[in-house]
Amino acid sequence: MDGFLDLLTLPAVQRSAIGLLIAAVGLPIVGVFIIGLDIIAVRFAMMHVALLGIAVGLLIGVDPMLCGLLACAIAGAGVAPLAHRPTGLPGAMGLLMTFAIAAALLVLSVSGVNATGAFELLWGSILATRDVDLIILGALTVVVHVLFWRWRRQLALLLFDREIALCSGVAAGPLLLALLVVVAVAIGASIRLTGALLVDALTILPALGARNLGRSLRSMVLWAIALGVTGNSIGFVVALLLDQPPGPVLVLVAGTLTLLTYLIPEGARDAIDPGHRVDRGGDPVPAGQRL
Repeated sequence: MDGFLDLLTLPAVQRSAIGLLIAAVGLPIVGVFIIGLDIIAVRFAMMHVALLGIAVGLLIGVDPMLCGLLACAIAGAGVAPLAHRPTGLPGAMGLLMTFAIAAALLVLSVSGVNATGAFELLWGSILATRDVDLIILGALTVVVHVLFWRWRRQLALLLFDREIALCSGVAAGPLLLALLVVVAVAIGASIRLTGALLVDALTILPALGARNLGRSLRSMVLWAIALGVTGNSIGFVVALLLDQPPGPVLVLVAGTLTLLTYLIPEGARDAIDPGHRVDRGGDPVPAGQRL
């Protein structure tokens, strides 16, 4: 136990803990957006886009991760106009993924940039979190919460059915654009914390668990945050106690929590969060019509 307390005094560990706490408050909401838009594959597309941005950053001598985040934001805005096409957003993400990885490899080859360095940045590390990463993550979390709480009723319609949202007078185009940019940047920011292959622990897994527990968009978001904070806290502490890499432990803990939500009987779920109960400011979504 003394060794564990000593670890908590290290600046790198403290920054990591703060980063995971901030991420747990904001990124699970992004996961709810991803599930609602049916673009779970977005993390693969943004991983390749981030690699392209990192390669360009290394080439021109600018902070690679900032370039990666900028590339993700541009890519998110770029696919928004393709949402109304027959293939929808999943098709646009597949197209983006193939173009981005090809462009990234070409930049690395033509420029002679160290490909190993680019991939190391892409894999990320919680213990390598910098002060600037915390600032970016904090700003992103504020933006995510403002976007959700200011436009949550419009978002509920948009995520449920885009056509219904349009018929209801929701500005679906600009709102979808904002959602995709936020999602893309959030994925890029998550990569820095856990690495590209472990980003689900911060976004998708808490949202999947919340979908099993929540009966409205508002309750789903609150459950997602609760699961995110719980999973990140337990996972980080266990990783330190066992002297293991935090990333895989975080995923296993988050995955276990999500799995437990699938084991809760339907009747018990209704008791936890009744389908038609509307709290003040809530956004009711019938149990049979959840996102």
